Amino acid sequence: MAKVFYLAASAVVPELNSVLTSARLRLNLCVGLALNKKRSPQVQQTRSEPIVRRPLAAPPSREGPRINAMITVPKVLVIGADGEKLGVIDTDSALAMAEEAGLDLVEVSPNTSPPVCKILDYGKLKYQEQKKASEARKRQKTVDVKEIKMRPNIDTHDYDVKMRSVNKFLGEGDKVKVTMRFRGREMAHQNLGMELLHKVRGDTNEIAKVEAMPKLEGRQMIMVLAPR
Repeated sequence: MAKVFYLAASAVVPELNSVLTSARLRLNLCVGLALNKKRSPQVQQTRSEPIVRRPLAAPPSREGPRINAMITVPKVLVIGADGEKLGVIDTDSALAMAEEAGLDLVEVSPNTSPPVCKILDYGKLKYQEQKKASEARKRQKTVDVKEIKMRPNIDTHDYDVKMRSVNKFLGEGDKVKVTMRFRGREMAHQNLGMELLHKVRGDTNEIAKVEAMPKLEGRQMIMVLAPR
């Protein structure tokens, strides 16, 4: 009896394993299809978005003339280190001449045909240019506008004191704004203020010129003097 049951079980078990394996494969296939269906809209949306590319970085700029290997034209007009014009020669030959002299080949006039190059010490040239620029900045002076205030009935002593200041400012290279102020009934005598401004103009005629003629602005009359 036991032997019969064993034989029957041996025949059924392989078939049952085959059925289970087939069911497991169908289950995996269904799960995979369901996941793909769920993910596909996201994938489609992701692919439809434009690809943003970074702009190419601009090449670094360089100030100053081209020197040595930066000169790529085939021929150049060469000026020697002593200022002698050596004529139009191949750029390679010009570079060799500069190297032999221990100097640089510098393009001093790039817009001519052919470009003009000079054999010189570029480091020394750069230093001299920087020194000249520094000296020019030192010589530059900011022009200020100094204001001198007067009244139409100013007395002689006060006028002389004001005029000393005017001459001092003009001598230092500054402009001077002469302001004539009117108070109360003085507005009825604007001619006195105009006459005084003409006097100031005449007293400074040798060192100054009138940049802005006298004009009335509200209750004051203004004239601007500039150094000659």
